[in-house]
Amino acid sequence: MSTKKGTKVLTELLNIQGIKVTKMNQLPGIGIILQVESTEGESHCHHCGTKSNRLHQNHRYVVKDLSWGEQPVFLEINRRQFKCKKCGKPFSEKLDFVNNRRTYTKRLADATIKLVLSSDISSVAKQGVVTTEEIERMLSDASRELPSKPSNLKRLGIDEIALIKGQGNYCAVLIDLEISELIAIIKGRTQAEIEPVLQSWGSKILENIEEVSIDLWEGYKTLVKRLMPNAQVVADRFHVMVQVNKELDTQRKHEKRQVIDLTKKSKSCKKAGEYQEILEGIKDSKYSLLKNQENLNEKQNIKLMEVKKVCPNLAEMHKLKEKFRQIFENEKTDWLRGLLRIGIGQITNWLDEIIAYFDNRTTSGIVEGVNNKLKLIKRSAYGFRNFENYKNRCLLTQAF
Repeated sequence: MSTKKGTKVLTELLNIQGIKVTKMNQLPGIGIILQVESTEGESHCHHCGTKSNRLHQNHRYVVKDLSWGEQPVFLEINRRQFKCKKCGKPFSEKLDFVNNRRTYTKRLADATIKLVLSSDISSVAKQGVVTTEEIERMLSDASRELPSKPSNLKRLGIDEIALIKGQGNYCAVLIDLEISELIAIIKGRTQAEIEPVLQSWGSKILENIEEVSIDLWEGYKTLVKRLMPNAQVVADRFHVMVQVNKELDTQRKHEKRQVIDLTKKSKSCKKAGEYQEILEGIKDSKYSLLKNQENLNEKQNIKLMEVKKVCPNLAEMHKLKEKFRQIFENEKTDWLRGLLRIGIGQITNWLDEIIAYFDNRTTSGIVEGVNNKLKLIKRSAYGFRNFENYKNRCLLTQAF
């Protein structure tokens, strides 16, 4: 189809602004090949900015575009070279729909990335439109166009996820808590690994941060205080409760081991019976002690009463755990007095940061939500062969 009317229809079907179809060929087993060029008769010189319409030479090459139904589409582009009237230097015209030295159009790259983000590289490559190498190049190009630093960041969340569960292989996750968006994902979670990323944002952004919500890891706190002079460190309430429950469960295990040891050493049948009764009360009590009391079912409530009856230490710690949780839920002014009465292990070293939560009730709950999405991406990221590809996928998922 190379008639004037036919090429006009093809130009409309192609639908790339400023581009016209001059000829079409259809090759069996290959697809549709459209010869295209710019509708403009001139272009700006890259060297001096002067417009020129003095054609120097034609340069044709082929790129892949979006398919038309079942038919692959290739564009034979004429990227014309002009000679500048002012500086005399030759230059190639700029074409907005395709990047330099790329074998595919921008819109094909965007469509491919969306497919990859909902599946994986290998599956998309098997469709035969683009290769694995082209897909990885698309992801890399798109990731470079993402913002390298946050803007107007006031509240930051820092957390981590396991890259490989059970192997201590973690990556740090930085979240803008106000807009619930991933800012960065870093291979590793040490101060030495996170600090360069934060430093790259510049002092203006770091000094503008007002709050940083973290878990109870001293390394994060040290980093925030050193780099963000105006930021208040906030101990995330959910991580605080995780720590409280952790220490309660540690005590449960200790009590159980102690009773087992006493039972073995007991020379009195009566004493052995008493220890066995205590042991039965503690046995299978983990979830009754750790779960929110109002959410216990009937069986768990009975077990809670049993363990509290036979073990005063666990009864007291459970009471403190529930009080601690109620303090976080309490909107009244008596929370501080109650908080200071409760001293549970590591918690006592974080009172200032825990108290800071009540200023704006800032939490990393949003961070946990983002982390869950990242974990889903990790599970479906078959074909992402290294951390950079995984990081790109995570950042691009919210951009697309």
